[in-house]
Amino acid sequence: MNLCLGTVQFGMDYGIRGQKKPPLADALDILDYAAQNGISHFDTAYAYGSAEDVMGAFLRRHTISRDRLFISAKLKPNIMDGVAVDDYYRTAKSNLEDSLVRMGTDYVDAYMCHSARYVYDEAVLDAMHRLKDEGLAKHVGVSVYEPDEAKACILNDKTDFMQLPFSIFDQRMMKEHVFETLTDAPTEINSRSAFIQGLILMGESEVPDFLSAARPIVSKIDALCARHGISRIALAMGFVKRQTAISHLVFGVDSLEQLKEDIAAFSVDLDQDIVDDISNEFRDIAADIVMPSLWKKG
Repeated sequence: MNLCLGTVQFGMDYGIRGQKKPPLADALDILDYAAQNGISHFDTAYAYGSAEDVMGAFLRRHTISRDRLFISAKLKPNIMDGVAVDDYYRTAKSNLEDSLVRMGTDYVDAYMCHSARYVYDEAVLDAMHRLKDEGLAKHVGVSVYEPDEAKACILNDKTDFMQLPFSIFDQRMMKEHVFETLTDAPTEINSRSAFIQGLILMGESEVPDFLSAARPIVSKIDALCARHGISRIALAMGFVKRQTAISHLVFGVDSLEQLKEDIAAFSVDLDQDIVDDISNEFRDIAADIVMPSLWKKG
């Protein structure tokens, strides 16, 4: 498994801890450092504010050649709603071409639907596959949330790329045997939400009131880390890293120091007893805690 640097933090304020997007110069330094230190995969999306523009500014620096990078991007969410089926392809292509202009490249390495429900719409997936046939995207797929969506993506021959959530708190994909479904399929899996927008890194007193149900769960992390002598970051990344069906762990940072810390933490391998502890402690956490889309912020 390798790391993939997500860019949502570079395009908009993002995260449960009130993080602000860094200045452009800082974001470019982060991208440069990542590219020069073993990270070749980068993830962005139309919906991430100015993230694609930041990615374009990075590519124009030419500190690393485009063919050494893997860039994944996503359609605008809900873009096909209200669009006639005959216009799906034209809509998808127009959206991708807008993204390509912002990034200053003539293709993406992977292009995904940003609305998971489109995984069940064959006409949408046909349109995505045509983009692959034209060479505008080398791989196409869906960014999913639920185990059934993940299985549908894996089993569809028009998709060969997917993003899914997986973390010490969110073990649904493992419990529902999603990774076992991958056995003979060519689908590449990238995982996101290892830190659940920073929730896993928060102390109990830092957890906001709208997530008060997460406080006793968060407190268990401190005890587990103390018992095994490991940091929260290494614990969160190391658990995902143990899942061999996942090719890349997508993570985000808002400072160069944080990037360096995460790269160092990713090098830590978890012993089986730590993995067993994580599986036992956090196996059945409610969806409205592990899925930010369900958070009710009042």
